[in-house]
Amino acid sequence: MQVLYHHPAGGRLRARFDALAEAGFSVQVVEDAQGPALDRALETADVLWHCLYPVDQAFLDRAPRLRLIQKIGVGVNTIERAGAAARGIAVCNLPGSNAPAVAEHTLALMLATLRQLPRLDAAMRIGQGWALTPALEDGLGELGGRRVGLVGWGATAQRLAPVLAALGATVQFCARTTHDAPYPQRPFEALLEESDVVSLHLPLTAMTQNMMNAGAFARLPAGAILINTARGALVEEAALLAALASGRLAGAGLDVFDTEPLAPDHPLLAFPQVVLSPHSAWLTQETLARSLETAVENLHRLRRGAPLLHQVPAP
Repeated sequence: MQVLYHHPAGGRLRARFDALAEAGFSVQVVEDAQGPALDRALETADVLWHCLYPVDQAFLDRAPRLRLIQKIGVGVNTIERAGAAARGIAVCNLPGSNAPAVAEHTLALMLATLRQLPRLDAAMRIGQGWALTPALEDGLGELGGRRVGLVGWGATAQRLAPVLAALGATVQFCARTTHDAPYPQRPFEALLEESDVVSLHLPLTAMTQNMMNAGAFARLPAGAILINTARGALVEEAALLAALASGRLAGAGLDVFDTEPLAPDHPLLAFPQVVLSPHSAWLTQETLARSLETAVENLHRLRRGAPLLHQVPAP
């Protein structure tokens, strides 16, 4: 069975792929988003292990043998699911597989934004680490004692909440359905008004797209910070830039963006109080090991004709 892993892969992961040959699975790595190497791989791929590069209709049309799109992660908004369903191509994801990594990265972004670690690191590297400006000192803060609002109550938010509480933060959350949790569940608008830190943990859908818009930012207390490790399009970019420029947002920690990769001249890069990472919150060796275990099991099931794990219903 021919498997295409469409994402950069380090030596440790490639070694895991090589070991699958004994089970009859040949894994080819294509690191580029487009190009001749991808075109050649798509011609023979039975299974796509999909990370971040979009799978649109043109992509599907170049893969005549494709039988399964296995998302290495949870969100399937980057997959043309209707086109896949029309071809009989199954789509599966891996719920919970990256929750530990994303929870830790979210916490890191919260702390890095509140303590302005990138600015301090940059100052140290040019010999100005002890020449802090009063404005920078005024912006440094602690997570303990702050009100943290988690938007969404999935695996990542549930893992993060007790850690935040242990650090002394007051945790609350909002979700579309009612949950029995040891933290207050609040309506979205109330959560915004009552949170010093807002962290997004939702899938991208028609209902959630641009939910953090100008009206949402206006509800935040002055000096709040926004953290997004979910999907970039949850945030209306123009409203985010305006909130940062006005000072209503004291900072932001962002791992995801409306358009990826982020352009080298993107306006967000001009704000030193914004901490950025390249959609890498999910990417740890531990996440890859957990993901590979289930993804390989689905290869065996596909070969046997057995029901697949975590198959996403057709739209």
